[in-house]
Amino acid sequence: MIGMKSVPARGCARGLAVGVLVAACVVDVVLYAGSDGASVLPTASPTWQTLAVVLVGLAAVLWPAGRRPEWLTPQVRTAVPALVSALLTAASLLVRGPVVFGPGEILLLLTLLFIAVRQCPPRWAVVCGVLDAGALLALPVRGDVTFSSDLLGLEMIGLVLVGLVAGLAGYLRSLDYRRAVAVSETRRDERLAIAADLHDFVAHHVTGILVQTQMARMMAAGRPQELDPGLSQELDPVLAGIERAATEALASMRRTVGVLRHTGPETERHRPVGDLAGITELVENFTAPGQQVTLHHDPAVSDGLPHEIQAAAFRVAQEALTNIRRHAADATHVELRLHADDARLVVTVVDDGRGGTQLPLAAHGGGFGLVGLKERVTAVGGELCTGQREGGGWEVRAVFPRRKS
Repeated sequence: MIGMKSVPARGCARGLAVGVLVAACVVDVVLYAGSDGASVLPTASPTWQTLAVVLVGLAAVLWPAGRRPEWLTPQVRTAVPALVSALLTAASLLVRGPVVFGPGEILLLLTLLFIAVRQCPPRWAVVCGVLDAGALLALPVRGDVTFSSDLLGLEMIGLVLVGLVAGLAGYLRSLDYRRAVAVSETRRDERLAIAADLHDFVAHHVTGILVQTQMARMMAAGRPQELDPGLSQELDPVLAGIERAATEALASMRRTVGVLRHTGPETERHRPVGDLAGITELVENFTAPGQQVTLHHDPAVSDGLPHEIQAAAFRVAQEALTNIRRHAADATHVELRLHADDARLVVTVVDDGRGGTQLPLAAHGGGFGLVGLKERVTAVGGELCTGQREGGGWEVRAVFPRRKS
């Protein structure tokens, strides 16, 4: 219950803070609209000057995170309003005319200082933080360059506010860093545990399958007189296929264990392979007695697609063919199509199976393959659709963008 209440409470607090900020900015525009201060620009009034600073600052603070363009980085958001405010202050000194400022501009600069210290990259956090703090501390000198106790008092208050806000932001940034390190360590421990299980258990059983298959082939080759010649010719390709599949499974597990045990630049070297070129070999190795697998490869499908798109397409084909073995072993015809146009790549796998299978129940899987596959397809901006076909059979269809989104 505490966790459920914390989310609405956080949203209310954020909404209250935004309301206070907007109200303070309205005060800047409304209460100071009738100010008699001199105009910095011949055709402008202090109202428009204040409005420009307020609008730039509000846009930087309140622009929705999901709709920000790529160029609107935290550095830009925190530096540009500070520069606008500082330029207005400098202009007021040049013309020796007072230009008003109010609580809205103060709160905006403090908010931007908070964002700069907490969200900007380390070096930019210092630069943008100094700009925001400098613009804030320069506000009292607008139109009054003479030293006085009032000016000194305002600067002292500004320094206290800058120190409090920067200190709070720095503290929260340190908490974010500690949390990220803790999450990273937890994930690393989980990866190592999974890698150990793959190496110690799964690889052990697959190695047993490989060894027993090799022994079966050796026994069949060593005693041909005890086997029917026709049966021997049919049995050896089946055993060879099992041996090849076990070898590929071991190689794939080694690569997966390498990915789980390594992070950073070394991960690229251990990344499991899989691209459009590998789909042809995948189809050739899938063919089983009594099944016909057809691959339609559109010439418009280019091998120059991003690796993430190719790997996801390969996994769609691999998972679809694996599911046919698990759930539709009675399928006599399987068709895999690769089609492309100017904007997208379409991978379709269809079969005419009726749901018959000879695999034991423990080998059917728990439905996690399609869940993980949908996550992989969605991660690169694609869409995955699966379902029964009219007249029987199953269809898996994935649509990918030609460029990673």
